[in-house]
Amino acid sequence: MSSMSSEKPSRGFTIIELLVVIAVIGVLVGLLLPATRSSREAARRMSCSNNIKQIGIGIHNYQSAYEQLPIQMTGTFDVASNSGGTSAPGNNRYRLSALVGLLPFIEQQATWDHVSSGFKRSQPGRYAPMGPAPWTRDFAPWQTEIPTLRCPSDPGVGLPAHGRTNIAVCLGDATHWMNTGATRWDRQTGAWVADRSEQIAASGRGTFIPRQTTRLRQITDGLSNTIMAGEIATDLGDADKRTSASLLNPWSTIHDNPTLCSVQIDSDRPQFWLTDGSDCPASIGASDQKRGYRWADGAGLYTGFNTILPPNRESCMAGGDSGIGMLTASSRHMGGSHVLMGDGAVVFMTDSVDCGDLTIGTVMRGGVGPRAPDGQSPYGLWGALGTRDQNDTIEEKLNQ
Repeated sequence: MSSMSSEKPSRGFTIIELLVVIAVIGVLVGLLLPATRSSREAARRMSCSNNIKQIGIGIHNYQSAYEQLPIQMTGTFDVASNSGGTSAPGNNRYRLSALVGLLPFIEQQATWDHVSSGFKRSQPGRYAPMGPAPWTRDFAPWQTEIPTLRCPSDPGVGLPAHGRTNIAVCLGDATHWMNTGATRWDRQTGAWVADRSEQIAASGRGTFIPRQTTRLRQITDGLSNTIMAGEIATDLGDADKRTSASLLNPWSTIHDNPTLCSVQIDSDRPQFWLTDGSDCPASIGASDQKRGYRWADGAGLYTGFNTILPPNRESCMAGGDSGIGMLTASSRHMGGSHVLMGDGAVVFMTDSVDCGDLTIGTVMRGGVGPRAPDGQSPYGLWGALGTRDQNDTIEEKLNQ
């Protein structure tokens, strides 16, 4: 008799079963990847919030040390070396941002020492104390990426920017002469004149006023109800309406129409400007004239924002990169942007925040009705949060 094996033949996966397993794995990966990306963005957003909180601590420590806030647009100016500020010994044309003064208070003592001491004038080619103009390429501090000033969600790095910043100070809810403050350079007389004090008394309603000292005790609306600083995205070279401002709009209308630049937006790509020569193309300036491209420059385009248009709307200006206009808070987060309140709290402000009536022009000297300088902000909750002493009532619970 022939012997017969009692072992059962082995059986593998069929093609159908293998395909089912692969499909299940694919579905699981498809479910897990968005969750992984979401968790990574949540971590980046938390890191961004922590950096902004460090700025708040730095501002309060500065106030404790000097009994005032750091000044936006300050520094040096030497008429004898008025050659643009980039030639040695150089001057910075009173253009330094408030972030420069914060350096020792955000663990950047070495950078501060470099800026404040500068280089001796007796050494040819060296810069004076407090450095040259903030757009000078060969002055190392102005090209430095300072980690506390960056948000990990913003991928922008390197040229054509100088040292980038995702932090900007709040200039309030008005625009009139908020590009220079009360003090400006008179080209005809070749001297600095302070002839805009009455205009700035009317329109300088925010925590920071260019070339003017402010203190926490001036924030009578309450520190928890007033924005000190906030987040801005930096440009990626793609004509984004948040980060490439439309720079050359008329001075005669910039203060009267917050939505002046809306006709310059590409209707097919509403996040971007029209720049191709079609109807109403935006003039977005040189490659290094973008939002957040110069952390040391106090001009509004680089380190300022106002509470008129809501976060992530278009930035619309008159007067070029040193001008003023609607400068929005912005971010690479979904749906809003972080702001720093006067008490140090960090709030995520959504794009849908109440902005009142955006057909009303900005508050200014001689304004009447909602544009009167002694009135509450015409721009709803967002405008009220940007003013420091207008008796605005904040009923909403922020971050709730």
